[in-house]
Amino acid sequence: MSSTEFHLVTEWIVDSPVEDVWRMLNTPETWPDWWPSVKQVDVLREGDEVGIGSVLRMRWSTALPYDLTFEMQTVRVEPLVTIEGRATGELEGIGRWTLRPEGSKCHVRYDWIVKVTKPWMVRFSFILKPIFRWNHNVVMERGRRGLVRHLARDR
Repeated sequence: MSSTEFHLVTEWIVDSPVEDVWRMLNTPETWPDWWPSVKQVDVLREGDEVGIGSVLRMRWSTALPYDLTFEMQTVRVEPLVTIEGRATGELEGIGRWTLRPEGSKCHVRYDWIVKVTKPWMVRFSFILKPIFRWNHNVVMERGRRGLVRHLARDR
């Protein structure tokens, strides 16, 4: 794997049923309501009945002083189990949510298999790779906390 490529894995245990977590993750246009790092989601194209083919433009803030914007096309959906999208733009690659029940809780796994494309990121990625990983972990932890708070309000 080159210094511009990343396979980042995030795992959460959420004290909610899979159905509730699925509902939140499967409606990314609402993510700015509960995920502080998601600044904007624009629906560019609607998908089919399960969402395949939808295209979203997403703008994310990070723990570092830069934002990222990319388009995400949903390429695979297995209801209540998997949502997979293909990112293009300032990040390129695959993002995959995988959910499974653990008793009354939900195990969430996110695989983010991407490469950076911003020229400054490409140029300095060999030095900044550990910082980019840390940044990803901070953004994902903000998401976990926001999801947990939002689900608790819905109860």
